[in-house]
Amino acid sequence: MTMKRSTFLRAAVGAGVLAAVPNAVPRQALAGSQAVLTNKVADLTGPGLTDRFRMAATDLGIPARTPDGRLLFMFGDTFEEPRVGGGWWRSPVALWSTTADLNGGVRWSGAVGGDAAQQLWDYPHDNPTFSTVLPSDVITIGGSMYLHAMVNKGLGNVVWTEIWRSDNSGATWYHTGAKFDPNIDGGMFQLLTWGLGNDGYVYVYSTGFQRNKPIILKRVRAENIANPGAYEPWGYRDGVWAWGNPATPILSGSFGEMSLRPLGGKWVLTWFNAGDYRIDGIIMDTPTSNLYTAYRQTLIYGGAWGSEDDNHVAQLYGGYVIPGSTLSDLHLSVSQWNTAEGWPYRVMQFRVRGFG
Repeated sequence: MTMKRSTFLRAAVGAGVLAAVPNAVPRQALAGSQAVLTNKVADLTGPGLTDRFRMAATDLGIPARTPDGRLLFMFGDTFEEPRVGGGWWRSPVALWSTTADLNGGVRWSGAVGGDAAQQLWDYPHDNPTFSTVLPSDVITIGGSMYLHAMVNKGLGNVVWTEIWRSDNSGATWYHTGAKFDPNIDGGMFQLLTWGLGNDGYVYVYSTGFQRNKPIILKRVRAENIANPGAYEPWGYRDGVWAWGNPATPILSGSFGEMSLRPLGGKWVLTWFNAGDYRIDGIIMDTPTSNLYTAYRQTLIYGGAWGSEDDNHVAQLYGGYVIPGSTLSDLHLSVSQWNTAEGWPYRVMQFRVRGFG
C-alpha cells in the first residue's frame, strides 16, 4: 500500500457544491433530537478470532445475506499477522456466518477458499498497474451476489472499478465484464453503496474514494446491474429533480465508506463522516428523499488512542448495516486502525438502539 488511510481521516469537507440546489439547509438543522444508545458488542476480527483463517489483521467487513440464508462479510486489505503489512497480503477476502442472534455477536462459520481465507480472485499486489483491489459494497439479487470493487494504485487513486458475481453464495466469483472509468460523474462514481428496492430497481449512492466529495444517486434495473450503460442518474435541471438528468449531488460533506439499505419500510444510510470524524446515519422514506431534511443522527464518535469506550472509538471508519438489524436495534460493522502503530487493524460490531 502506497498511501495510508490516515491521509483521509480528517479530510476537509467538500466545497459548497449544492449552493444552487434547493432544500440545502445548514448542517445544524440535520441532527435528530432523539438520543441513541450505542455500545460495542464485540471485536469480530483479530488474534483468537480470525487468525485461524490466517487473517489476524483486516478491515471493512461489508455484510450481506447470501442466497442460501447465511451472512457473508467482505473484507479489504488482509494480513496473516496482527499488523498492517504483516505477512500474506490479499484483498478482498470473505467469511461466512450463521449467526442468528446479533446481540450475542457475530461468530464465523467458515472462510471463502477453505481453511485459510483466500483472495477471491488471483492477482499480484503492487503490480505495475495497481496495488490492491478493495470491496465497495455487495448485494444479493435472487440467487446471485454482486460485488462492486475499486482497483487502486495507492489508496485514493482509483484506476477503475468493476463488478464481480457469485452464483453459489460467495464461494466463487467471476468478472461480469462491467468496468467503470474512475472519472465519470466528476469522480463521484468510485466508492458506492447500493440497495434493492421493491420496484425492481437497485438504488446506488456513490462518491469519490478521497473523502472530499459529495454523494450522487443513480438507479439500475436489477437484471441490468452488470451493464454500465443502464445506470440512470438522478439530477436537478430546469427547476425539477428527475431521472435522466445529469447527476447532481444529493448531499454535501466528506464521505468515506457508506451503507445504503432498505429497512423496516424505510431506507437507511450509514457512513463514515470523515469531516467530523464519526459515523452518522440517516433514515429516509425513499432513496430520492431530501437528505437535508431527513432524520439524521450521529451513531458513533471517533477519537484519539487512549479514549476508547462504548460510544467513542479511536480511529474508526466504515459503518455497515448488518442483516438482521431493525430501525430500533441497528447493528454495524465498524473498522478501527491505529495508523501509527499498525495495530489494532480490525473489524468490530456495534449496536445502536433508539435510532429509528
